[in-house]
Amino acid sequence: MNKNKISKLDKKMDKIKEKEEKGLLKEQKMNRTLRKFLNNKLAVIGLFILLAITFSSIFAPIICRYEPGKIDLRNALKPPSRAHIFGTDKLGKDVFARVLYGGRISILVGFGSGIGSAIIGVLIGSYAGYKGGWFDKTFLRISEVLIAFPQIILVLLLVTIVGQSLWNLLFIFILTGWAPMYRMARARMLSIREEEYVQALKAFGVSDFVICYKHMLPNAIGPIVINITLSTAMFILEETSLSFLGLGVPLNLPTWGNILYAAQNISILRNNWWIWLPPGIMISLFVLGLNFVGDGLRDAFDPTYQG
Repeated sequence: MNKNKISKLDKKMDKIKEKEEKGLLKEQKMNRTLRKFLNNKLAVIGLFILLAITFSSIFAPIICRYEPGKIDLRNALKPPSRAHIFGTDKLGKDVFARVLYGGRISILVGFGSGIGSAIIGVLIGSYAGYKGGWFDKTFLRISEVLIAFPQIILVLLLVTIVGQSLWNLLFIFILTGWAPMYRMARARMLSIREEEYVQALKAFGVSDFVICYKHMLPNAIGPIVINITLSTAMFILEETSLSFLGLGVPLNLPTWGNILYAAQNISILRNNWWIWLPPGIMISLFVLGLNFVGDGLRDAFDPTYQG
């Protein structure tokens, strides 16, 4: 009986080993993660909102017949109608066109800054957490200095120094936003580097870069992806705040924040709601969708939530 049990156990272990060699277990894990994400209704709704707004902005020339910068003073401050779905602003510009075209730049700033800061923070944080030593201590102190100051204050300071432009804003957001991602990647690596497979790779003399970025980083990618969605929402809100103050993207470029800049006029805020309400709703929906997707990714990647 014992021999039969041992032989059955050996057969099961052989099957598991064969699946590992063929990569089937990894595929099953990915399928389980995807299934877990798709079972989250709020995450699916959030993903639909993000895709709908993003594709509407990309295909704005097809959806809208007006140019975002076209001035028509004879039709200034017109309420929503068939001709102008969201009405017109004080210069006669079509608000619907400005919202769609403005989404291009606002989404570019959000995702560009989120991905850029993630790349820098993860590359530095992963190696610092794995290697330690002076490299880790140096960047840890730099990140502490950046986090000690409110990010909006640093951004305002740098904008006044380097000037206003789309690429300057992207550069400033990345420069001031990589520290939280660095600390998260570093914390993950500090826990992963004590795993047995890492010690075995060291014993075989595998390069530190190969161990860090090829073998360890994929095991920490889940929280990083989640954090990118949250940081993207934060950067979109920061761009909106700066543009509302007149310190973000130059006013000649349509963004959601620049459209809201017109709401500084109290008469427009009271009497012309169609100028500031549509971009405000668009910002709220996009940020809400990002938060829903982030929560869904957290539930899908976190092993404690796996079904």
